[in-house]
This record gives sequence, structure tokens and C-alpha cells, in this order.
Amino acid sequence: MPGFELIGKDEADAVSEIFNEGGILFAHGFDSIRKRYHVREFESKCSQYFKVDYSRAVASGTAGLKCALKAVGVKQGDEVITQSFNFIATIEAIVDCGAKPVICDIDENLHLSIDNLMERITKKTKAIIIVHMLGMGGDIKEVVEVGKKLNLPIIEDNCEAIGAKYDDRYLGTIGDIGVMSFDHGKMIACGEGGMVLTNRKDYADFVSQYSDHGHENNPNLPRGKDRRIMPGFNYRLTEIQAAIGKVQLSKLEFMLTENLKRYEILNESISKVSKVRSELPSHKGSYDTFIFSINNKNLKQKIISFLKELNFGTKNLPDAMEWHCSFYWDHAIDKDQILNSKNTLDILNNQIALPILLKKSLENYKQVAEGIVSIIS
Repeated sequence: MPGFELIGKDEADAVSEIFNEGGILFAHGFDSIRKRYHVREFESKCSQYFKVDYSRAVASGTAGLKCALKAVGVKQGDEVITQSFNFIATIEAIVDCGAKPVICDIDENLHLSIDNLMERITKKTKAIIIVHMLGMGGDIKEVVEVGKKLNLPIIEDNCEAIGAKYDDRYLGTIGDIGVMSFDHGKMIACGEGGMVLTNRKDYADFVSQYSDHGHENNPNLPRGKDRRIMPGFNYRLTEIQAAIGKVQLSKLEFMLTENLKRYEILNESISKVSKVRSELPSHKGSYDTFIFSINNKNLKQKIISFLKELNFGTKNLPDAMEWHCSFYWDHAIDKDQILNSKNTLDILNNQIALPILLKKSLENYKQVAEGIVSIIS
């Protein structure tokens, strides 16, 4: 959130333009009857905005994660470490590569625990995926240092914190390779879609080729004569999604600014009566979610009921926790990984996540903050 809230005439006009230019919805070929290549333009604009050398569009964030894992060399029988507060897609991508997901615990601020990370690394570890959850970045500096020390590639799953930064660098561009999601609940909403970001040409080339049936994409050859580099798959983004994505990207700065206004209203009041998820030093979030702790079950339920009455609801915690906590994923991970998720379950059971929505006014958020403070007090 809140990209979908701003979808309107600008996005509709961008889609209509494709049909005025020849109606080519595919990202490749049809050169004689098209005027533009919207997917390529979207990639270029993402590289410029996020200050990264290469951006490669894919069909979803999940597809991007699988492409990233394969790009860094993850194979059958390898282990990939990721965190217990997550979304199931990260685990699915690891499993789909034939690798074993190894679950790392989180700390009290819901970020990947560096101490537990070090305990989980083995000779079979091939990569580490740090996930920047619900608008805030994890300790990317420490994780990157671990990766450099042990020669392990770091993948940033930045599907849920688009626009967030560490120092002056955007999350998703600090590790070896990063992934963003553009599904309809993300900061940039295209219905579905994703982007893989990296400063390494070999990784970028691999993603381009693997996500396009193994095409080399040689500019000197017609597409029908293009070389086959590898057995690939179809994870391509369409021109329609890219046209929408370009418009959404142009609105990102506005969304980040407006998110922060609402976030600060909640933080100013609720932090006086409850522990609020805190941001790490030198980090700046996307602020599309506000998370605070409440240990009393009765008070927690009163707050949730209050939010429902105001038509706010919660965001993932607790309403979709089973999709965001690895304790529940016995269909995809081993029993020992489930056990390593128990502490995370206990932490998340005491959290409430509030969505930051731009169609809710600043006055609406003052009302929410005052109501929550009144219930807790």
C-alpha cells in the first residue's frame, strides 16, 4: 500500500497509449508495428530512480526471487537462510530451486536476528535472503558484512519496503541482488509484476535470459534466430503492466511523503503507551505500516474491534499472520525449522499492524491514535 489507492486516469491514459501506438502488449519484437518498448522504459526508469546499474522486469516478486536465487547459483541440495517473519513466497522460491529453506529467528523489532543468523550458517549455505518487512529495513549493513566475510551472496527481498533507504541507498540495491514486487497491495501497484535490481551485469544478464525461456536477447539477431543460452522459463512482464508501473513510479515520492505524515501521527501518541517497532539507525522506511506491541489479549481484541468499527482493520498482524510466520509452514519446511520459528510466533502474537492508507485523512489517523491510547490507558 498505497499504490492501488492512486490508480486512476493517469494509469488509464498510459494503457490507452499502448493501443494508440499499435496495441503491442508483448515486451519483445513486433518492431515494425510498435512505437515504444514500455517494459524496457520501465526498467530504465527504475534504474535511474533507485540508483542501480541494472533493473530487470519479471512477472512477480516471487518470480524475481527465484530468478535471483538461480542467478547467484543456488542449486538442488543447497541451503538458503531466510527469516521467520516473512511471506510464504520467499520459501516457495527456495523450494522451487530444489534448495532447503533454513529459518532464522527475528529480534524484538521484527528484523532478522544477526546472532541467530550466524548459528544457522553451515557448509551447505549457498545464500542469505534478508526480507525488509512491512515498510522497514532489516540490518542490511550487518548482513552484507556477514556475506562478504563468508563469501555468501546476499539477496534482498524488498517487496514490502519499496522506497525505503539505508543511508542514501535504496533497499534492494545494497546486497548482491534485490527484488521488488508490484502486486496490487504494494507501493507500486501493477496488479502483478516485479523487478530484480543489481549492480552486477552477470546477474542481470542471467535474469533477462532465464525469465525469457533462455533467450540470449542478442540485439544483432532477429528474435526467431536468437541463441538459446539455458533452459529458462516464462516470467515476463507485459507492456500494460509496465505502462502502469511507470506512472506509479512517478507517484512514489508523493506516497512516501504522505505515508510519513500519517505514520508520525500514530507514533507520536501510541509510542507513549506501547512499544512501537523502532527503526534502525541510518534507516528511513516507506512507512506504509505502523506496528506496535500489546501483550494483554483482552486489550488487543478491544483494539482490533475498534479498528474494525472505524473500517481500518489490521495489516497482516494479526489478520494474515499464518501467511507471514514460518511457524505455520509445515507444508514447505522441516520440523526443526518450525521449532526455530516458535519464538517468532510468540513475538508476532503480541503485535498489531495498522495499514497506512492515503484515502484516510490525517484527522482519521488522529482519531485512530486517540482511540488506541484511550483503550490502552
